[in-house]
Amino acid sequence: MRHSLLAFAASLTLVACVAPPQTDTSATPASGEWRLAGRAMVSAADKRAVDAALDVMKAGGSAVDAAIAAHTVLGLVEPQSSGLGGGGYMVVYDRKSNTTVTFDGRETAPATATADYFTVNGHNLGYIQAVYSGKSIGVPSAVALYKAAHEKYGKLPWGPQFDAAIKLADDGFIVSRRLANSLGARFQTGPLGTTPASGAYFFPNGKALAVGDRRTNPEYAATLRSVAKEGPSAFYSGAIAQNIIGAVQAGDIKGDLSLKDLANYKVLVKPAVCGPFQEYRICSAPPASSGGVAMNQIMSLYEAIVAKNDDVTDDTLLRDFVLAEQLGYADRDHYVADPDAVNVPVADLLNPDYIKARANSGFAPGDAPEPGDPGAVLHNKPIRDQWGRDTAAPQPGTTHMSFVDFEGNAVSFTATVEGPFGSSRWANGFVLNNQLTDFTRPAMLNGKPVANAPGPGKRPRSSMSPTIVLDKSGDVFMVTGSPGGNSIVGYVAKTLVAVLDWGKTAQEASSLPNIVARGQLVRVETSDTTAGPNPIGKAWATTLSGMGFKVQEVSGEVSGLNLIVARKDRFEGGADPRREGVAIEIVK
Repeated sequence: MRHSLLAFAASLTLVACVAPPQTDTSATPASGEWRLAGRAMVSAADKRAVDAALDVMKAGGSAVDAAIAAHTVLGLVEPQSSGLGGGGYMVVYDRKSNTTVTFDGRETAPATATADYFTVNGHNLGYIQAVYSGKSIGVPSAVALYKAAHEKYGKLPWGPQFDAAIKLADDGFIVSRRLANSLGARFQTGPLGTTPASGAYFFPNGKALAVGDRRTNPEYAATLRSVAKEGPSAFYSGAIAQNIIGAVQAGDIKGDLSLKDLANYKVLVKPAVCGPFQEYRICSAPPASSGGVAMNQIMSLYEAIVAKNDDVTDDTLLRDFVLAEQLGYADRDHYVADPDAVNVPVADLLNPDYIKARANSGFAPGDAPEPGDPGAVLHNKPIRDQWGRDTAAPQPGTTHMSFVDFEGNAVSFTATVEGPFGSSRWANGFVLNNQLTDFTRPAMLNGKPVANAPGPGKRPRSSMSPTIVLDKSGDVFMVTGSPGGNSIVGYVAKTLVAVLDWGKTAQEASSLPNIVARGQLVRVETSDTTAGPNPIGKAWATTLSGMGFKVQEVSGEVSGLNLIVARKDRFEGGADPRREGVAIEIVK
């Protein structure tokens, strides 16, 4: 092993095989039988969702079938995070075809949206005002995402994937601590609690759902039955669609979303953005997701910065990871947006010559990171100032699921309604997203439009980073991802560097303190709201401060990391101790 980096204990140290970095980005075909054939694993935010996914696999379903089953359960039991009223990104590795594909189920703005979409009567809406308005709601896309992925990679017929969620909604599910704790006073006095239907659901008899309560949701069950029988048309037209638009257009500040916007929604199917790191290939979602650009750029920058060290120690590796994260965030914030609306220079941002230039730029601890200019470095044509600096700071939310099936296929699926309980507007037994507040407001900065400004049919930039790592034989090695708003980039990058370079297990990687280095301030998790002080985080904060970084010690990061690592002869599962997730393996 190359490094231990503040190992939990010497006995936990693992052996890591490190090969020279790959120089090309072509995939290596997997061959022969999958080394863990007959074994499967799921890691997700709630055991009931994991159990539903595993049952689908036992019945002959693929990783995609399992992902649909898991997410429909999560939409019921943790509606504060995701559900049918939101969307997400699903990255799928198919071993037989040796392809890694992204299903872009990002919500879209109305066809009538303009850059001043969040300006009402001459005033820019504040964040909370925008969230609770109908303007925050993009086209709910989860159901369309299910269908697109199932048509390509599903093994079971359409329908059984919904059975577990329907049964739980009919019979009642037990309210978990996290759901109960999410129903604070601001939600009871806000639209979630004061609107009759959602108020009666979440605050029956004027009291918030409590841990251990049994809650049925017949509307949710009816919605899923319709989708299972009729497909997405039951959701994007007819009574369900009319109820969604009715909720969007209710209240003092109505949204512009229309039935036509719902009917015209399309899931985009694209190759994942993949790049080399040591002997591995890191694959994640393309823009408007941050994943493919940010994960690959941060890890490539880290590798390039480490290579300059005369003396590699735990402290210098930590320093170099933070520097790479700062530089990667700066580029992500500035360049990543909907590629159908603006130019996102993905290839240039990941070009080895640009990475080398960024790594050799002289950026040092304590400096304020600025976006680089790949156009100037690679083509002598500056592009950095073609739009304004973007510092949008969306709220954390979301959920993540990781799957590897019996045949070695993998799914990394991050789904969301954006902030907790989305827009707090309710239809058909689920909350509607507030995804459009992921657009930058105001849309002009420094006299220039930002890349992530609102626009007609546009997809807001996402921090979601569902990621699959392939090994040198072309097989899946790691599946990772997290919720957490714009902090997702830091959370997921932490798991990549921890497993791929620091020799950590899946669980150790998810449990490590989070470091979010977005901008000049470096946020280090030194304690947790439930577990108390974290000595590793405290040591990291002290080390980084001593190096000159501007460090903020924080408590209670909102990550929800769910990992799978496929070692040579076994699976490792990781579930973030900050939430309620589990990782479970089954054997045929």
